[in-house]
Amino acid sequence: MDFGIALPTAADSWKVVKRAEELGFSHAWFYDTQMLSADCFVAMGAAAVNTSCIRLGTGVLVPSNRIAPVTANALATLNQLAPGRIDFGVGTGFTARRAMGFRAIKVKDMETYVQQVYGLLRRETVEFEMEGQRKKIRFLNPELPLFNTKDPIALHFSAFGPRTQALTARLKAGWIDFVGKVENGVREVEAMRGAWSKAGHAMGDLQATAFALGCVLQDGEPANSDRAMAQAGPRAAVMLHRAADEALAGLKPGVAMLSTPEIDGYIEFARGFRPEDARYLENHRGHLMFVKDEEKKFVTAKMIAETSFTASETEIKTRIEALRGAGYTQFAIQLVPGQEKAIEEWGRIRKAFA
Repeated sequence: MDFGIALPTAADSWKVVKRAEELGFSHAWFYDTQMLSADCFVAMGAAAVNTSCIRLGTGVLVPSNRIAPVTANALATLNQLAPGRIDFGVGTGFTARRAMGFRAIKVKDMETYVQQVYGLLRRETVEFEMEGQRKKIRFLNPELPLFNTKDPIALHFSAFGPRTQALTARLKAGWIDFVGKVENGVREVEAMRGAWSKAGHAMGDLQATAFALGCVLQDGEPANSDRAMAQAGPRAAVMLHRAADEALAGLKPGVAMLSTPEIDGYIEFARGFRPEDARYLENHRGHLMFVKDEEKKFVTAKMIAETSFTASETEIKTRIEALRGAGYTQFAIQLVPGQEKAIEEWGRIRKAFA
């Protein structure tokens, strides 16, 4: 099983990625969330020239936020710096779009976008629409050693629903899932494996990556300790942010949300966010990066334990083994800003699966 790290991108993320490579991690995934984290392609470029074997991927890019020729150009540029170790992770958008008050894009639009990007990377002439006009575009001088369109760039979809899972299977792409509870992750990978089999692919070809946050607890340490709140609390807070989005902005639910005193209390609290026509600005501040002081009272030990890999080292290994047995081929742990030293503990866990 491969082990990766996921990062809310910082300008100097290359330092963490270099350490991850030294510890034997196979992948580094960079979040592409404008207004919350740094630019992923700038950070990946720095990581590319400071590492030699770890794979570097967008985790994930949202098509509406970067036009296809710009993305193709950026991927090809990275591929020149780190030939053959670039991954293109893409999704319809949760954090990156909700942080601006928008809903996810349509699956069909994402498919068109991916086709344009890979058409350009194959040096084809593709139809591209911008400002209401359709134009033919292509790389004009790919023979110059400015970028690399020769070495493969792997495609991965962040796919939670049946339509995106079917698209993942049809394009024979890698699959990215965010996992909290093991039983949910097992159910989701079984659905993905079903779509993969239906598409006629060999099951051994499926690359399934589980993203997670978590904290390796010490003996007697509660799941809402200061350390656990910092490292894993942001994952629990996502459930609060999602619930507030759906209740206050009328966004379509992404998952079935249970009514709990904490979630209901946060929704009422969020009604006071200002400005009233853009409550999402405060709602998503710190999203997947830190728990705001005022929302900590809603993030309980139970919520952290149920939404993240926060447990003893022995229990975490058991959970990861269950994911591997269910069909996941990579476990990627997100490192929270200011808590990068946690990579040493996760590196020890990775070593146990070598």
